[in-house]
Amino acid sequence: MVVLREGMCPGLDEDLVRDLRAADIKTVEDVVSSDIEELAQRCSVSYKALFAIRRVLLAQHTAFPVSGADLYEELLSSTAILSTGNPSLDKLLDSGLYTGEITELSGGPGSGKSQVCFGVAVHISYHLKQSVIFIDTTGGLTASRLLQMLQAETSNTEEQMEALQRIHIFRLFNIFSLLDCLYSLRSGGLQQVSVGGGSVKAVIVDSVSAVISPLLGGKQNEGMSLMIQVAGVLKTMAKDFNVAALVTNHVTRSGSGELQPGLGVSWSHIPRTRILLERVERATPVSHSSMRSATLIKSSRQPCHIKEEFDLQWGSRSKEASSGKRKLDETDSG
Repeated sequence: MVVLREGMCPGLDEDLVRDLRAADIKTVEDVVSSDIEELAQRCSVSYKALFAIRRVLLAQHTAFPVSGADLYEELLSSTAILSTGNPSLDKLLDSGLYTGEITELSGGPGSGKSQVCFGVAVHISYHLKQSVIFIDTTGGLTASRLLQMLQAETSNTEEQMEALQRIHIFRLFNIFSLLDCLYSLRSGGLQQVSVGGGSVKAVIVDSVSAVISPLLGGKQNEGMSLMIQVAGVLKTMAKDFNVAALVTNHVTRSGSGELQPGLGVSWSHIPRTRILLERVERATPVSHSSMRSATLIKSSRQPCHIKEEFDLQWGSRSKEASSGKRKLDETDSG
């Protein structure tokens, strides 16, 4: 508790401190929690002056006690951890995708980036009963693909349709359309999408590099500026609406020949967590063609360079669904 004393802020002079104490207002917490209008009358001071004093005191001393229940409510409303549905990825991500943050999957063609994104969208819409915004910049996503994956989760047609309705797909093939879409979602579109089926908990952009990297060659400055705009609107949307942003990126090779995410150093500061996906090459049968490795290359929660292997068909519930998804994987370019 902070005891009131003169000079703590403009307007809080010796006379006012004395009057406040006479009214049994002895601490900063007393001022903040009291009825200002009533207190102004009791101390014969203007409401406006007392209101200004309270505002300054609030700014200076914000650490007032709150109950554990209030803190838990705040945590629930501000941060959620969304399982990807893939135990290996969840392990790397320290339980899943965090709302308020950008998570990046990078990898070369056929590494499974898109397939993982489809799986995440299906898991959030079907298992978590929440809505997902899926921005497809490569033309790789089709409703039939999503339906096939949902059929692996449930044979109930009604449940499949309900889950499909919670996945809102935007097909955008240049950076200006992407920016228009993101700004529109941030300025109210997210709430509109939420009407009728779970609040939006994830925004997936597959792929962010497909629309940004073509601009980073020639008109370097313009491309860089547009990239930073995309990053900025994604970050503020994630924070303001408590959604998890998941983006995919291509890869390049470093001077030493190692794979690294594309889009350069400026972009590398944008995602809070980055995962590199690669095919697992095995000399054994084709049954392993869907095996992938995931390496954590940036994280504020886990040691980097830990690696997990997983099967791209992790969500399959039946042999038919599994074979259907295998066909998808074999044609998957990202």
